Formats: sequence, structure tokens, C-alpha cells
Amino acid sequence: MKHILSLALLLLIVSCKSEPKLKAITITSDEVKAAVTYLASDELNGRRAGSEGIEKAASYIESQFKSFGVKPYYDTYRDHFKIDSLDAFNVIGFIEGTDDALKDEVIIIGAHYDHIGKGKTVEGDSLANGANDNAAGTSAVIAMAKYFAARQNNKRSMMFALFSAEEMGLLGSKHLAERLKSENLNLYTMVNFEMVGVPFNDGRDYEALVTGYELSNMADKINEYTGSNLVGASDVAKKYQLFKRSDNYPFYQQFNLPCQTISSCDLSNFDYYHHVDDEISELDFDFMASLINKTIPAIEEMSNTRTKEIVMYDAE
Repeated sequence: MKHILSLALLLLIVSCKSEPKLKAITITSDEVKAAVTYLASDELNGRRAGSEGIEKAASYIESQFKSFGVKPYYDTYRDHFKIDSLDAFNVIGFIEGTDDALKDEVIIIGAHYDHIGKGKTVEGDSLANGANDNAAGTSAVIAMAKYFAARQNNKRSMMFALFSAEEMGLLGSKHLAERLKSENLNLYTMVNFEMVGVPFNDGRDYEALVTGYELSNMADKINEYTGSNLVGASDVAKKYQLFKRSDNYPFYQQFNLPCQTISSCDLSNFDYYHHVDDEISELDFDFMASLINKTIPAIEEMSNTRTKEIVMYDAE
């Protein structure tokens, strides 16, 4: 009996030792600030699609993906498209899922990395750096790519898509949504990040809004997965039809699945939309890091549930 107990104990110890330990990852305000500071710097000249600045932004995102071990989705990280005669490109990274039964389902985590280039001159400054719109959202996607590359625990596959030419009419996301639909991508859901650089300041009981709140159970599931009231509905966002004005919308049109945007700005709490004063000095990086870290467990749960839990509501 002693020998049997000893053998059982030994097997238990060996089994415990052989289980991989998942690395704990916390996104810091310093790393979020570093990404936004570069993307919104004067060197990038407002990141207008087709410009030298957008090329530098794309190269920066690619270098971040490479350093994390995030692979390109296509032959390279760049998904090329044309705007008349102008060359443009989205930047796309990919982490394959770990589960044979689920890895064909894909979650897209997206944000646009372009901006308008120049804006109305204020006190001699005409450069629109676009810190909140949308270097902030881009930094969130980069941070999540880092997290999931380090954890390697997503059963579903994950695509990290940074879109160009959003400011020209969602052209980059339209191109990619159409391309992926034609390639029969098995999309599970698309979560987009837009203007997450400042908190709400009017006492509302959630930290970020979900556009198209009433169309699916995405917001409810995010709150369930995080055990908090992290996201909610915004009447202001609905008034301005923000669901249709960001890069989630082309994916919703193509796939008719929950494709929605998380934002902490509904234009009621930020005075510098498409303004030259949309600078890094206006952002709250502690808030940004906190929001990213609180949202990650929801994305993680989305990637690992055995059944499809994020679903559209039936039309009335």
C-alpha cells in the first residue's frame, strides 16, 4: 500500500511539473505611452494614408509584431489596396489557435492607424497628430498582440488588424472585410478599438461604450467575462451613429456577425476630434493601460469558450 501511495504521489508531482505555466502579462502605462508617443509624433506627419508618415507607422507596427513573435497573416504583414492611384496597406498579424476544433474560427482585434495628416491651423500649428484618434486604439491592439503572443493560450485563432484609410471612408477595413469574405474566413467576432485615450467624465457607471450595443450580446458577455460593469451603451454614440463610422462596420456588413467598437469617447468628453490639439498631452495613459488590462480577460474568454457565445440578437 505504501508503494502504491508513493507511486501515486510521484506521478502527481511529475504531472504538476510537466504542466506549462502561463506567463503573467500586465500592460503598463509606460509601454502604452511609448507606442502612442511615436505614432502621434511630428515625425509621422499626421499618418495620412499614402504618406511617408503612414509608411513609418506601418514599419513600427510590423517591428512590434515581429518582436512579439506574431506572424503575418498573408505572405507579409501588409495587405495592399489602391485608393485611385495611391498605394495603401493594412497591417495584419496572426496567432493561430491552439485547439484543433476551434482554430479555424477567427477573432479579429482591430483599429485604424491612419489619421488626417493636416488640420485647421491653430496658433501656427496645422499638424494633426491624432493621439486619441487613433494612435490610442492602435496601441491597444499592439498591447493585446503582445499579451496573446506571450500567453499562447487562445483556442480560437486571433487576427490583429491595423487599418489604413479609415479617415477616407473606412477604405482599409472595407477592403479587408471583402477580401476575407471572399476567402471564406470563418469569423467568430470582430472587436475594434477607437479613441480609448480619455475616460468619461460625467459619472456614468461604465468605463467604455460598445457601439451597436443593442445589436448583439457582446457588451453583456464582456461584462460577464470580466465580472464587472466595464462597458455600456451610449445614447450620444447612437445619436452620432458611431457604429457605422468605424472599422467594425464593414465586417458587420460582410459577415452579419457581432462586429463592434469599444471606445471611451463618444465625442462628449473630448474637445479635439480631428483637431490639431489631439496630442499625447491630452491622454490619460494610466486609464488606457487599466482599460486594456481589464478588457483582455474578456477577449481571452472569447477565444476559449467551447461554444459560440457572442451572438447577434434576433431582429424584431
